[in-house]
Amino acid sequence: MVTIAQCQRLETAWSAALATATGGKTFSTHGNTWVWLPARRELGLMFPSAVSATAVRPALAEGVRLGAASVRVWLNGAVDAVELGDLRFEPSWQPWWMAAPVSAVTGGAGVAKEGDDGGGDAGAARLTDEVPDYIGPLAQELRVVRSQPRQAWHAVSRSAGTGNITGAAYSFYPSGVAGLRGLGGIHHLEVLPDHQRQGLATSLVATTARRAAAAGALDLAVNATPQGYAFFSRRGFTLLGRGKTFSLQLDGSAGR
Repeated sequence: MVTIAQCQRLETAWSAALATATGGKTFSTHGNTWVWLPARRELGLMFPSAVSATAVRPALAEGVRLGAASVRVWLNGAVDAVELGDLRFEPSWQPWWMAAPVSAVTGGAGVAKEGDDGGGDAGAARLTDEVPDYIGPLAQELRVVRSQPRQAWHAVSRSAGTGNITGAAYSFYPSGVAGLRGLGGIHHLEVLPDHQRQGLATSLVATTARRAAAAGALDLAVNATPQGYAFFSRRGFTLLGRGKTFSLQLDGSAGR
């Protein structure tokens, strides 16, 4: 059975993979794990067991030095976050941790390969390592699918009429992370508003999930939004629990 602790460990591994692929880094201060994501100019504190201003301030100073524009803190729902308020952090979105067996998500379909689509329709999801449309952070973070050993896969859907991207998603199956054997994830699932309710999200999830399954994933986890809960529930995911996040916009005075 997948646990919330495993979901949190998976989220940390995904952030670390993005950092490595884009020239960022993972570091520790006061026993806390931080991830620097230069493509987004975001510094992240990943699931500390407790939060104290004394432990956070040195990392905020490092964030300013690195050029971070924002800081995000990921927390287990049971962790007291009162001292984050003293540092001017504000509550942000709430992750809904969900998990499902791979077989429920893929429907038992065969292994997807690069260039395969998710069902034969012109707008269906297609695995790809190259997306010429991407610029900025999207283009930089796509490097994660070309990192070795291979741990991530990306799919996009396109409009049958214009060829423009209508949706995208990643799957991730980390190698060598303790406690995550058999557990993969679906990340950054998005379908443009004008193209929702056309089966594209289902195609994106199934296509990327099949590739993670081929790499060894038996279960998949996702940090859904409250709005995404119904979608994932209909596709075999069950709710494990809820976390919380906090954010801070940096202006050069952080850590004072």
